[in-house]
Amino acid sequence: MSRPPRRPQRKLDGILLLDKPAGLSSNQALQRARHLFQAEKAGHTGSLDPLATGLLPVCFGEATKIAGGLLGARKAYDTVACLGATTDTDDAEGQVLRERPVPPLTLDVIDAALRTLTGRIRQRPPVYSALKRGGEPLYAKARRGEAIEVEEREVDVHVFELQSAADLIDDLNSPGAPPRLRLHVECGSGTYVRSLVRDLGEALGCGAYVAELRRLWVDPFREPRMWTLEALEALAERGQRGLDACLLPIEAGMAAWPEARVDALQARRLGQGQGVEGRFRPEGEVAIVDAGGRVLGLGLVDGEGVLRPKRLFAWACIQPAPNPAAAR
Repeated sequence: MSRPPRRPQRKLDGILLLDKPAGLSSNQALQRARHLFQAEKAGHTGSLDPLATGLLPVCFGEATKIAGGLLGARKAYDTVACLGATTDTDDAEGQVLRERPVPPLTLDVIDAALRTLTGRIRQRPPVYSALKRGGEPLYAKARRGEAIEVEEREVDVHVFELQSAADLIDDLNSPGAPPRLRLHVECGSGTYVRSLVRDLGEALGCGAYVAELRRLWVDPFREPRMWTLEALEALAERGQRGLDACLLPIEAGMAAWPEARVDALQARRLGQGQGVEGRFRPEGEVAIVDAGGRVLGLGLVDGEGVLRPKRLFAWACIQPAPNPAAAR
């Protein structure tokens, strides 16, 4: 039986703000978007659990070169914590390990527990996570039944607060219904909301797991216009132009990097892999911008103010020779 012909792929640069649906892994959602756009190259900027929905920035083509920087960006989530039980995955998709009665809770008690999990804290990531050990994700080891010790690490939790206590009040008055808390989280890179909810449950003395999770934004996309797979599929049926209009330029994802502006000669030297001397500031990673305002990629400024290329976009390596007459 012959296979259907593969769809032609194309070079495509830009960023898609995808609204990931529940039930798909981040990679599955990425591959569906990549197939729709017929993109040669694509990557996402931070996994969401299959249970989770919301913002998954997808980088196409040259935009994949800044994906690593977006991984470390500040993020915001809304989540629902189900009290009275713990699971092996710290969310609703796992097996229940232990059930406990929920003690009488007041807003003051809940807020006090939330404060202990806010700021620079130590957190133990879930055993079922994409963190790798020996080149293999921890979830793969956990599914085989291997005993895994996950070390604590420091993370930044900027906001961890109660969004609504209505569910808690209603459910405590409804026999058999598990009490729930609606929570808002803003955190830095490497923070697991599942771990926050698990630790909140322990602080309240009853255990807890994530029942719902939605990512609201990722810096620098604070007010994202997200696209569902269904909306993209509808656009794809009308042609590629409407689909491409959903993409943001690469520059839209580079607001967090300070700029280092270069002239034509400096741009050409950088495109050839050479450093350029000057008084570039600040020290560290910067976005290199040419005289016309086009971003050429990422560079590093050392303590002497010398700028060196780090990850340049393809067009930065084909800079035309500067026109001597234009300099006079």
